Amino acid sequence: MAYKDFVEELRWRGLIHDSIPGTEELLAREQVTGYIGFDPTADSLHVGSLLPIIVLMHFQRAGHKPLAVLGGATGMIGDPSGKSAERNLLDEETLQRNLQGVRKQLERFLDFDPSKPNAAEMLNNYDWTKDVRLIDFVRNIGKHITVNYMMSKDSVQKRLRPEADNQSGMSFTEFTYQLFQAYDFLHLYRTKNCLLQMGGSDQWGNITTGTELIRRIEGGKAYALTVPLVTKADGTKFGKTESGTVWLDASKTSPYKFYQYWINTTDVDAEDYIRKFTFLPKAEIEALIAAHRAEPHRRILQRKLAEEVTRMVHGEEALQKAIEASGILFGRNVTEQLKGLDERTFLEVFEGVPSGRIARSRLEAGVPVAEALKESGFLASMNEARRALKENSISVNKEKVGEDRILTTADLLNDRYVLLQRGKKKYFILQAE
Repeated sequence: MAYKDFVEELRWRGLIHDSIPGTEELLAREQVTGYIGFDPTADSLHVGSLLPIIVLMHFQRAGHKPLAVLGGATGMIGDPSGKSAERNLLDEETLQRNLQGVRKQLERFLDFDPSKPNAAEMLNNYDWTKDVRLIDFVRNIGKHITVNYMMSKDSVQKRLRPEADNQSGMSFTEFTYQLFQAYDFLHLYRTKNCLLQMGGSDQWGNITTGTELIRRIEGGKAYALTVPLVTKADGTKFGKTESGTVWLDASKTSPYKFYQYWINTTDVDAEDYIRKFTFLPKAEIEALIAAHRAEPHRRILQRKLAEEVTRMVHGEEALQKAIEASGILFGRNVTEQLKGLDERTFLEVFEGVPSGRIARSRLEAGVPVAEALKESGFLASMNEARRALKENSISVNKEKVGEDRILTTADLLNDRYVLLQRGKKKYFILQAE
């Protein structure tokens, strides 16, 4: 991909919100070093951070040099952009743990091979901020940006409006955030010849403070490019589910849950997300959208979206396991796949399914399935259990069983559960204890 393709690529994908005049021409003319900052508010990034990562990936694929800047210093302050109240400040131990987690994740997406001319670099702004004296910062940085200029920023104005949720206004700590972020840009301009800062549209004020600081101190020209904040068509927050935030860390959000998040995307959102969150070429995306509109019940877009994003974040093996797990609920002849599920994924697949308990000693001795159906509470009586078995509507671990079936410890999934089923949709989990 030539340099000039970067902005064109972002534009058709709907990934450009605003830019400083001259940015597109610069990116088409030469290799540019650009950066995006990542706030270490947790030890994992979430899907809301995925778009900035993808922008850096496009940037590097276009031949430019990406810098991922971790906010070890600014994370101690808290960015007021898009916030209605001040965040709790992180202690040093928590911050270091978060930085390590974020660093490990970013290494999966960008190429850090130092032998390449556009190798990605990961930096921590604490490294160049920790030794700066307050007096020096005020004299050398603060004097170049007026309070009037800082007050004009939208992130500040929103917090100072009477209708804002936060009744205590904005602390001096938060007010200084844009100066610290501007100082980052200045430092990278000086030390890395970094000419471009990118970020979400809510970062426009912070980013342009940096370009202004560079102009006033260095007399140089720096550039800015922002991407739209991702929204959902129904007005609910992107990256949130009933169970909480969708994380990129598999220990926080399993690959199965992650896959399901994208599978459950609405048709309208899927058309938007498949452009933004995948690297599929334009012609293929347009063909997928056309096929989906012709047969929306097949959910072609959602499946392809879920596959591409899950593969990118968790890898091929995790994707295939997520697909297998997703097919178990309504699939046939899936007993072996069911046995292969780890306990966490099993419970997630059958989340909300009613359950009952049975003594492990009874299973060790062997329990007629009709007794287990009745005693567990799955079916109301022995008569109902026998009738269901005669109708051939009962399954144990997705296998049809008859009246002569005996449940034993050999039927336990993850050495703990037996999955009972009546008909196609009525499930019950029997838990040994």
